[in-house]
Amino acid sequence: MIFLQGYHSKMLKYNFEFEQKIKAGFIGCGGHSFRNIYPTFQYAPVDLIAVCDLNKDRANIYARQFGAKRAYENHQEMLEKEELDAVFIVTNYDAEGRPQYPKLAIEAMNAGCHAWIEKPPAASVAEIKEMISISEKTGKFVSVGFKKCFFPAIEKTKQIIETEAFGQPASIYVRYPQSLPPENERNDNRKMLGFLDHISHPGSIIYYLMGKIARIYFEEERFNGGTLTAIKFTNGAVGTLHLTSGQSGTSPLERVEVIGRGCNVVVDNGVKLTYYRRGGRGPGGYGRSPNYIGNDETAPIYWEPEFSLGQLYNKGIFMLGYAPEIIYFSECVLNNTPPTKCGLEAALEVTKLYEAYKNPSGQIVNLS
Repeated sequence: MIFLQGYHSKMLKYNFEFEQKIKAGFIGCGGHSFRNIYPTFQYAPVDLIAVCDLNKDRANIYARQFGAKRAYENHQEMLEKEELDAVFIVTNYDAEGRPQYPKLAIEAMNAGCHAWIEKPPAASVAEIKEMISISEKTGKFVSVGFKKCFFPAIEKTKQIIETEAFGQPASIYVRYPQSLPPENERNDNRKMLGFLDHISHPGSIIYYLMGKIARIYFEEERFNGGTLTAIKFTNGAVGTLHLTSGQSGTSPLERVEVIGRGCNVVVDNGVKLTYYRRGGRGPGGYGRSPNYIGNDETAPIYWEPEFSLGQLYNKGIFMLGYAPEIIYFSECVLNNTPPTKCGLEAALEVTKLYEAYKNPSGQIVNLS
């Protein structure tokens, strides 16, 4: 049994240090995978056997660049000829504006492979349920690239809010810059493509930290396409998702805040984490306190990365969750243990949220 190390290990292994590796294929040779996914194999137990792309010349280039033994232009041929444990899939949308992942993941599972797919996993709840059905039938699992759940700051937030000291997470606020198309365009997958592509980010954080959503109510503004959403969770907690279309490109991109019992934790811009522990400001009661500095034992705790040293923790593929999510999936495959994080259950809940936004604003939409 291999320890699921993620990025919490005291010392992360490099690829050549693993005694056991998964035999992997890769479908897709695009810019995103070149920048952010293939490079993570340096730190994961992955033996890249073959790559595939509709452009065979590009597949050959990627095979040479990243050390794959063979290149294909037909993924079905790759699945048939190669003995693979898992397949990584990073592809574009089809002509109708739908992710190609459900079809490809199902083919991979039917061929005896586990699959890691990028987000968004699908354009409909029905497609997620089909993948779940095939997963149960074949015994193969699918992980989804919800990278933000692997951000060190979000992972630490999860740890904090599960402590007894924090108390029951009672509410959450998530801010993310995204516009929602007008109501008459929401059943057109091509018009909803941008929204589908990005709702996975705040949606996956909300599910990871707070659990299943029971219902939402949202209102939209007519100037930029932004929305404000009230959320009720099945566990009784509440939340707000603020899609801030129209904010400046120079602004910090996003913000997450979770409230407990006398405590709260805030993540700004995905990397700056502040834990406000239970406590107060200064000695004495109201009107009698001469000093705003409280006790050290209850003072806020603050973390942010440094960028002076050549460490792994300040590399983008670690801060942005890419390496941790690939390491996690690869070790799940080695252990033949379905992922408890960012699997098809998470994909189902995030896709339910996406479909809820196809409704007109100003009404309650039940997700459960």
